[in-house]
Amino acid sequence: MRASLEFYRRGGLTDKNLAVIRKVLSGNVWREVVNLPAILMAQARLLREQAPVKAAVTAQLAVAIGILIFAPVRLGNLVQIRLDQNLIKPGGLNAPYMLVFPDYDVKNRVTLEFPFDQKLTALIDEYVHAFRSTMQRDSNELWLFPGESGGCKDAKTFSGQITERIEKATGLVITVHQFRHAAAAIWLKHNPGDYETVRRLLGHRNIQTTINFYCGLETMQANVMFGDMVRELMTFEAKPT
Repeated sequence: MRASLEFYRRGGLTDKNLAVIRKVLSGNVWREVVNLPAILMAQARLLREQAPVKAAVTAQLAVAIGILIFAPVRLGNLVQIRLDQNLIKPGGLNAPYMLVFPDYDVKNRVTLEFPFDQKLTALIDEYVHAFRSTMQRDSNELWLFPGESGGCKDAKTFSGQITERIEKATGLVITVHQFRHAAAAIWLKHNPGDYETVRRLLGHRNIQTTINFYCGLETMQANVMFGDMVRELMTFEAKPT
């Protein structure tokens, strides 16, 4: 029965995910998201003396959102980032961070490597040195995002905090997983047809998986490009009567 119904399975993104992508590709909301980590870290600095726990949570969110912008990893990988294994500086102490996940830690069994720039590195270092210890309590584990009772931070809690803070600051409701769709949409907008880069960015094993998910986004972009072409041909301007 399942095999016979497979023909009717809808491909591509769900309506809910498409609604998020439309917002990401329209206006300046994504620019606001990209600038949010620096804003949150500035808020954390102001809160540090009077409300150290609130400041530490704010700094955590700044780093988490910053990482998701550059490395749209799955929630399970985000919360389990370790300073001794996943977040490393292969170029030395003064070099930028690189986020790495070996294949056995990734859902699709594909090794992931994301080089970060100096700005994100500085943001992470400030959090690690000035705020992270507040969240560690009595633990000396090397989780980037330590939980209140040991181990890493609870995924559901962290996901909710990230979504809530972004919505409060920008009005965009986006989940951790939807950062992956946003990354694909933004790349394909500027590089139509480049599914291979999207495949590598998201860690898909099969490029057909990437195409099946995101080919509809190129239809949207094709319509935008067609509209731009039509407008370039317009020379007549209607005058009010």
